Amino acid sequence: MNRKLRMGMIGGGKGAFIGAIHRMAATMDGAIELVCGALSTHPDKAQESGRALFLPQARIYNSYQEMLEQESALPAEERMDFVSIVTPNSAHLDPALQALDRGFHVVIEKPMTLTLHEARLLQQKVEETGLLLLLTHTYAGYPMVKQARQMVQAGELGKIRKVLVEYTQGWLSRLSEKEGNAQAAWRTDPQRSGKSGCMGDIGTHATHLAEYITGLRIEQVCAQLHTVVEGRALDDDGHVLLRFTEGATGVLTASQVMAGEENGLKIRVYGELGGLEWAQQEPNTLLVKWLDQPMQVLRTGTGGLSTYAQHNTRTPGGHPEGYIEAFANLYRNFALTLSARLEGRTPPPEALDFPSVQDGVRGMAFIETVVASSASDQKWTPFLA
Repeated sequence: MNRKLRMGMIGGGKGAFIGAIHRMAATMDGAIELVCGALSTHPDKAQESGRALFLPQARIYNSYQEMLEQESALPAEERMDFVSIVTPNSAHLDPALQALDRGFHVVIEKPMTLTLHEARLLQQKVEETGLLLLLTHTYAGYPMVKQARQMVQAGELGKIRKVLVEYTQGWLSRLSEKEGNAQAAWRTDPQRSGKSGCMGDIGTHATHLAEYITGLRIEQVCAQLHTVVEGRALDDDGHVLLRFTEGATGVLTASQVMAGEENGLKIRVYGELGGLEWAQQEPNTLLVKWLDQPMQVLRTGTGGLSTYAQHNTRTPGGHPEGYIEAFANLYRNFALTLSARLEGRTPPPEALDFPSVQDGVRGMAFIETVVASSASDQKWTPFLA
């Protein structure tokens, strides 16, 4: 294209963690610019946040309703092309539906909605409009995660037998939501976060990573959720036994009360011929463990990797690529796909590889299934998707 894609943002104002991450990721490649925003439900904060980002005064909005209405009334060569929604879960559905109804493509934080019913409504709207939706499951953007997926798809490990995935944090080891921590406050509030705390926040990342790398789908779960910290309204710890399609089994652990842990997302996948191991805190490395050969250590930016890994690699080998770059890969692939659509071209398959509304529905189904399973005396619970 001969211009940048124009992005609007809902939420993510002053003091918001994930809004700043989205803006850095979206603009990293120079293909997207932020042109407008409804950055807070508080008008003073919305205005202050917009000015801090040097947005034109006329395009700093006090509500998403105002932004969507006024942006859709602008000439095609001025209005935003898509909107990024970075609000708490409870404020995802309505702005997404309204944006799609007005012809805007959507980027949205995970979990996609507050409930599975809402997720299905959003999926229906995406399918009706034919517009694009990017769900920001960050970890699908790492080059070595792409490499792992391609190796599994190529059958290099043989039939998949076992999946072990864990996401461990310690930041909610105290009742931080009562100590002024805004991030903890909304994530542990059922009205804003939904039915699950820990499993909704980070368990969904773990399950998406497991399905993304293996290409398998969870069919049944047996879950045990815990609320460890007294006075907390939602789960902060849990374990899930998994049954996948094609006979594979797995175990998922997610916890936010493992004191001293930072962001310990780790996955191991084992097939008939070997296994893969990847950890988010050492993201440039993929361990490949063969049944009858020495272990291989694959590294980002080196030779012999798949086109998908290469497409999502930004620097030569030995230069660390991390969370922001992985996030930016999602935005870049979305931008390449959207630009191709606007120009009537077919994007390369590597650009089409980003989480979609279907992943969002499965994420919400995971949350509701594990909550139901944990509350039930039934050993195994069918997956709701």
